[in-house]
Amino acid sequence: MIELRNVTVSHPLPDGSRRTVFEDLSLRIDRGEMVYLIGPTGSGKTTLLRLMYMDLKPDAGLVRVGDYRSDTIQPREIPYLRRSLGIVFQDFQLLPDRNVFDNVAFALYATGKRGAMVKNRVLQVLARVGLSHKRKRYPHELSGGEQQRVVIARAIVNEPWILLADEPTGNLDPAVADEIQKLLLGLHRQGMTVLMATHDYRLVRKFPSRTLAFLKSKLVEVDPATLGVE
Repeated sequence: MIELRNVTVSHPLPDGSRRTVFEDLSLRIDRGEMVYLIGPTGSGKTTLLRLMYMDLKPDAGLVRVGDYRSDTIQPREIPYLRRSLGIVFQDFQLLPDRNVFDNVAFALYATGKRGAMVKNRVLQVLARVGLSHKRKRYPHELSGGEQQRVVIARAIVNEPWILLADEPTGNLDPAVADEIQKLLLGLHRQGMTVLMATHDYRLVRKFPSRTLAFLKSKLVEVDPATLGVE
């Protein structure tokens, strides 16, 4: 359901030259997979996720996500693609002036949904992430782990088929990171495709699954058990 075929991406530099992030990269992720994406800072993890939600187009090659292709997608179609994806960021990006319920509901309002459907769906996903009792709290009243649970609830409220998570446990201590990871794995077991970029090798070893690593601008599959401690 996700395919990258011979993809090359580069970024412009101040001197007018370009830095190649990766080149001739090919990848396939089937529906229902759980995949880790690892590699050092600057190796291309976030760039790869941006390609998938079409925030970035490749210099060469093809990106296909479901029915959408990077070479044919029109700007007006990109919002529809993104509605089929859930995106979780490391820095939460919650609205500080809205409570938990309204932060999650915002994602539904943005797609034109209204009324009782919004209330019912938000309450369902808050129960799913264990935050029903904090639906009236504001972000500053929550712990880091609770804020990340709100972000995940917001990401899945539109029932996406894939969840893209960019360092979702990067700001959390190990015990809380484990809780968030168990939540993501639970979503995967219920049928959601999950692609998680992370530098937390401890987490990947503890909850092993298919693991792709950026090594010298190449993407290779590695055994989680062989990963060292960072």
